[in-house]
Amino acid sequence: MATRTKADYYEVLGVSKTASEQEIKSAYRKLALKYHPDRNPGDAAAEEKFKESAEAYGVLQDPEKRRRYDAYGHAGLGGAGGAAGFDPSAFADFGDILGDFFGFGDAFGRRRGGPRRGADLRYNLDLSFEEAAFGTETHIRIPRAETCATCGGNGSAPGTEPETCTSCNGAGQVSFQQGFFSVARTCNRCRGTGKVVTHPCKECDGEGHIERERKIQIKIPGGVDTGSQLRITGEGEAGSAGGPPGDLYVVVRAAEHSFFRRDGASLHCEMPIAFTQAALGATIEVPTPEGGKAKVNVPEGTQSGASFRVRGHGVQHLGSRGRGDLHVTVRVIVPSKLTGEQRKLLEQLQKTLPVPELKDGKDKSFFEKVKDILG
Repeated sequence: MATRTKADYYEVLGVSKTASEQEIKSAYRKLALKYHPDRNPGDAAAEEKFKESAEAYGVLQDPEKRRRYDAYGHAGLGGAGGAAGFDPSAFADFGDILGDFFGFGDAFGRRRGGPRRGADLRYNLDLSFEEAAFGTETHIRIPRAETCATCGGNGSAPGTEPETCTSCNGAGQVSFQQGFFSVARTCNRCRGTGKVVTHPCKECDGEGHIERERKIQIKIPGGVDTGSQLRITGEGEAGSAGGPPGDLYVVVRAAEHSFFRRDGASLHCEMPIAFTQAALGATIEVPTPEGGKAKVNVPEGTQSGASFRVRGHGVQHLGSRGRGDLHVTVRVIVPSKLTGEQRKLLEQLQKTLPVPELKDGKDKSFFEKVKDILG
């Protein structure tokens, strides 16, 4: 009976012979996830590829084995026919990745019953325009799970301790055979902790945590806007088995202003002016977001839509000093009704005003259209 020729390990992983350690590791990870028996139940071909890629990785990830393989091929690895054979330790680097992906508690023998960090919390905070622009201090109330003070978080009544789980003998996992290798799942009885509470704490019913509402004072810096997040370390839910608490993320929703339009640290607004002010020039007063007034000089001949900048009257820069600018756009208002005297004066003025002319190509398209309509 002819012996099947073993495939080249580099070809198995789909890498070149000059591939780096990281490239080899990445290639193996992709193949391991693709051909994992849990993802291909009953598929013998996939199981064989899974085993083959593990064998290739077991050789190429080891500097000494790779050197011998590069020099002598499969014959340099020893064993029957020069085969390296399947090495279960090749999975060690990817235990967490494959375990999380396929739902194992930990398929590679490492215990997961140790301290765990608590969950992060999110709080949506509504702020007024002024609070978001210039900062404020406020109190919020958040419901969260806190470590039970009576049992210290272990879930057992005072004077007792959790007992070793008899199903997994304290390992937090139970092992079983799957295909050609042994895997371990999280123990259902102790949920991976390796301990079982036999005398539950009455205060927390053996959970180790109690739901409580906590009042927290927070400082909102000036310059936040809708979508800004503030991280408050350690104010999330309590960890388990002595693990640290999670964090609290405060997500801001800032109200809009009835007069100002915000763009980052800049503010924009519109101010009406009389056509005489636009023609003759004037100094106008503009409201500022902090409740004061700023003066803006409008030069004579100003056109409707002209914009003026008032420095330092915008929103506070987030995380730094100083403020943005206020941009004021003027809109020329034409009176809808005139007294007899006003009409007479305007008619006299009209006789003295020149007909608009094209200057330096400005508004050329507009004047050409008018000329075409009038013939």
